Amino acid sequence: MLENKKAKVRFTFFVILVGISAMFIAVVTDHWAVMSPEVKQLNDTCEAAHFGLWRLCKKTIYIEEEEAIGKGCGPISLPGERNCSYFKHFTPGEDAEVFEVKTQKEYNISAAAIAIFSLAFMILGTLCLLCAFGKGKDYLLKPAGMFFTFAGVCVIISVEVMRQSVKRMIESEDTIWIEYYYSWSFACACAAFVLLFLSGIALLVISMPQIPRNPWETCMDAEPEAVE
Repeated sequence: MLENKKAKVRFTFFVILVGISAMFIAVVTDHWAVMSPEVKQLNDTCEAAHFGLWRLCKKTIYIEEEEAIGKGCGPISLPGERNCSYFKHFTPGEDAEVFEVKTQKEYNISAAAIAIFSLAFMILGTLCLLCAFGKGKDYLLKPAGMFFTFAGVCVIISVEVMRQSVKRMIESEDTIWIEYYYSWSFACACAAFVLLFLSGIALLVISMPQIPRNPWETCMDAEPEAVE
């Protein structure tokens, strides 16, 4: 691999590592979305919730400000007792009614499965990219780029599935949630998509044969045909 190309690949690999780290943080944390029920009375507690791909966390917050009446419970950063449990489709729990598992189950299974596929593509892409630094193995840059591009696509699909999941919960007639926002785990997943997808495209471009600067270079370098 030429030194110029190697420097580009190393920089792209650094960006990829940042993207992988962001996606790993998004997968293992549970701050994809925060939802709040309506505060109905003063000097009482309410339960705000935040969740990720694997579990739901509820936080009991004591309300003592009169301005909070009629608004959403929170913010989630306020002090309070926190209780987390894994979703019912992974571990039996008591949050089926609160979290509306009947409508959420398919969404969360799909989002989690797609996220795992993205991690698998990242591992394959990393192996190909590390091997590409070996002598005469530039051809591995192309499959590495494809794997990282596929990983980015899987990430954005997982993000969209979770977004539709939250949207469906909020729009449900039986829901207790009146406010929601996407939190830092969701932002990490979005950042991972951008970094992985663009880095995959960059590796595909780098793996392409170098185009001559001038159109006539190829003709000048060609050997003249023998005249009989």
